[in-house]
Amino acid sequence: MACDLDRLGEAVEAVVRRARAAGLDFFPLRFELCPPDVLYTFGAYGMPTRFSHWSFGKAYHLLKSQAKLGLTKIYELVINSDPCHAFLLESNSLLENTLVAAHVLAHADFFKHNWRFQSTNRRMLHSMSAFAERVRRYEERLGRGPVERFLDAALAVAEQIEPFPGPRPAPQRDLPLFLLERAPELADWERDILASLREEALYFRPQMETKILNEGWATFWHVRLLRELDLPPAQAVEFARMHAAVIAPHPHQLNPYRLGYHLLESIEARYGRERLFEVRTLETDVSLVRNYLTPELCQALNLHVYAQQNGQWQVAATDWTAVRDLLLRQLENCGLPYIYAEDDNYQGRGELYLRHGYDGVELDVTHLTHALRHVHHIWRRPVHLETVQGGRNTVYTCHGEEVTSRVL
Repeated sequence: MACDLDRLGEAVEAVVRRARAAGLDFFPLRFELCPPDVLYTFGAYGMPTRFSHWSFGKAYHLLKSQAKLGLTKIYELVINSDPCHAFLLESNSLLENTLVAAHVLAHADFFKHNWRFQSTNRRMLHSMSAFAERVRRYEERLGRGPVERFLDAALAVAEQIEPFPGPRPAPQRDLPLFLLERAPELADWERDILASLREEALYFRPQMETKILNEGWATFWHVRLLRELDLPPAQAVEFARMHAAVIAPHPHQLNPYRLGYHLLESIEARYGRERLFEVRTLETDVSLVRNYLTPELCQALNLHVYAQQNGQWQVAATDWTAVRDLLLRQLENCGLPYIYAEDDNYQGRGELYLRHGYDGVELDVTHLTHALRHVHHIWRRPVHLETVQGGRNTVYTCHGEEVTSRVL
């Protein structure tokens, strides 16, 4: 049964009072109840207002299908903004939305204080809304086909950013910026799309870098705050069930809520509450795992390194350092490969030469091929990518739809 608005308002106020008393400090919050389809739409788009693109529709149908099968459920969406906007599921029970409100308060505190969020655009809701309107106008003027095709290409490179821009020595790591400055034939509307998607990527990047810490922080505090509400026995049991579902292990993949929550509990137990707030302010997922993952925690959470053997997942390593090192490799650069733009006039022909910062993990050839076609659509001249395949330096070249390879 959906929760009563008056009772929810009282519950949220109680949680806010306890959160402030515990030391949480957050932007002003705006809560809004949404029907499931609206919240799933927000979850698929990542924001309440964003440009239209087929990939968001694909994500929406995946979320909705998973929800129907009971595989996942979106309880809320909280936006890094000032004021902070939070969208709750109207079909949640009063207890569910009380837990979600406590979770949201901690996210808002994290957005306000973690160092990686200090330079983010707190008015990105307005920026995205304005960009979406510009995209609609481009589609009206140019047709949806050309605009969507360029969106496909720009989205393919948008996350290849340099999150800490400074002096620009060669090679260039910020591929969208490199293309903006050097692609010879971009129209103004194309530059607008590429620049806007780069800004969106810079906005989302801190969230990608702090998924474990941010969700762990929110989970840690929803537990602490709801325990202080002195829930009736039936609600206390229901709360325990909901929390257990949040931190349950996921088969064959890491649950960031689970790892983050237990890491923070371990930090508080070992160093005290003051260190906990320091961690919230100063760490990212990489430094959190590097500095605070312990052998005891790996054993308690049953963390191992797995690999596929004969089509089945098998434990490949149990040593905690192997677990830590694998996690760090997966978290490095948010799991994205390093791609460097080395030459915008390769062999004097105006061709683009890219290099993959190979770190022992080979690029997937199917994705590589599609990505090169997208880069070519922006550059409009041949594009080369040097990488390592099968232990050999290999260059892939895209002339449009055709992609060829040669061993160096």
